This record gives sequence, C-alpha cells and structure tokens, in this order.
Amino acid sequence: MRDYAAMRERYMRDGIPTRLGGLAANLARVNSFSKNPVNRDVVHGLLDESKYFIEWTASEAEVSTAAELVELQVQLALWQRRWEQLWADQAQRAKIAEQSQAWSDKVLDMSGLLD
Repeated sequence: MRDYAAMRERYMRDGIPTRLGGLAANLARVNSFSKNPVNRDVVHGLLDESKYFIEWTASEAEVSTAAELVELQVQLALWQRRWEQLWADQAQRAKIAEQSQAWSDKVLDMSGLLD
C-alpha cells in the first residue's frame, strides 16, 4: 500500500499549475498503460493516485477548475466501480485510454504550464 500521507506532503509543496501538470501526466500514463492488458493493477493504482491528486488540488483551485476536477474524479470512480468488467473488454479499455488522454490534455491546458 502506498504512503499517501508522505505523497500528499510532497505533492502539496508545488503550486496548483505543477499539481495539475502531475495529474495530467498520470492521466497520460493511464492512456499509455491501458494498451497492455497486463497493466490492470498499475492503471488501477494510477486512478487511485489521480483521485487523491484531485482531492488535494480542487479545494485550492479556482471554482471552474475545481468543478472540472470533480467531474473527472467522478469519472475515475465510475471506472473503478466496474473495473473488472471494463478492463476485461478490449473496446472498453481502449475507451478508457482515449478518455484518459482527452482529460490529460484538458487538465494540462487548465494548468497553464504550456502558456
């Protein structure tokens, strides 16, 4: 099990743009790792970590950014709720990968790191 307290302490040292960049990177990893079915547990862990990143960031973000992050957090939770079914279906796994990349792009844009 991961030490989320230590992770939170480290994560919170960064400003919101950097935190959002980290979340975007996690989502891009979900996209990449979802292409290989043996990565089920790794991807599930990335989803958990991403939900924590959202929780730790949304309360300090602008209202519009926080709303987008909460929407993403709900999506991640919905995937996890049906994880075994979704992961076993190649088409559903591909959809998760595609949607994760779209969210990654959106979160990276919200971060302002590319401006």
